[in-house]
Amino acid sequence: MQVLTEANNFLGLSDPKHFGYDTAQVVFQSLPYEYSSSYHHGSKLGPKAILKASHYVEFYDEEIKKETCFEQGICTLEPLDFQDAINEEAIQLIYQHSSKIIQDNKFLVSLGAEHTVSFGIIKAISEHYSDLSILQIDAHSDLRQEYEGSKWSHASVMARVTELGLPITQIGIRAQCKEEAELIRLTDSINTFYAHQIRANKDWMEQALNTLNNNVYITIDADGFDPSIMPAVGTSEPNGLYWDETIAFFKRIFAEKNVVAFDIVECAPREIDTLTEYNLAKLAYKLIGLKYK
Repeated sequence: MQVLTEANNFLGLSDPKHFGYDTAQVVFQSLPYEYSSSYHHGSKLGPKAILKASHYVEFYDEEIKKETCFEQGICTLEPLDFQDAINEEAIQLIYQHSSKIIQDNKFLVSLGAEHTVSFGIIKAISEHYSDLSILQIDAHSDLRQEYEGSKWSHASVMARVTELGLPITQIGIRAQCKEEAELIRLTDSINTFYAHQIRANKDWMEQALNTLNNNVYITIDADGFDPSIMPAVGTSEPNGLYWDETIAFFKRIFAEKNVVAFDIVECAPREIDTLTEYNLAKLAYKLIGLKYK
């Protein structure tokens, strides 16, 4: 596996002992796969933009009170080359690449383009960890059986995850079709905490935690956040999650569960600002810090 060095890696780490594959505990993979985007395009540029923005994130976390990157090491791999691979073939590439990193006992962080990429990672994770549940931060349910004629659409990724028999907890949902809503009502293994519900429920974090198994994989669609802090996404929706409440929730997740890996997807960079990619880079580093707190 080819490793990115200071000019392009996460945080701009300069010493090989902090970014080398063999020495780092954390490994970033970039998955610039964009084939089924249905509104704003450009998510294939998201992983590179997040890595670039990360060079302006401070090494020291004032809450955790340490420089996690130097204690654990963070390796950033060259972006996965999909060439002409799409749909199942692209998913298989992601699955194989992710499996190798997981088997090497690394904490895997994935930066994706469209949300479709999460299925290949989750499939690999599910073969390595038992008692696994999926925590989905998202504006959309992504539970359509197919969208625009494709079962591998970004709008169908969580439907594919259900076929693996894994329970899903969704946070911040505020846009879905009727069929998705009915599927949620009829399926015990899908626990959805709608945005309008959590605004009126002071106990939502505790309730969400109780739906998760011990081992948790987190998939974060950037549009799960409010557009005021994550504007550059494929399809933004009002009434999204805010920074403080989301970090408070993640603190509990990492303290009470075993988070085995996470991904961040659907950043579609804009020329007019870098707010989204910077905030996502800061989020990624915050979560790594919480993992090794």
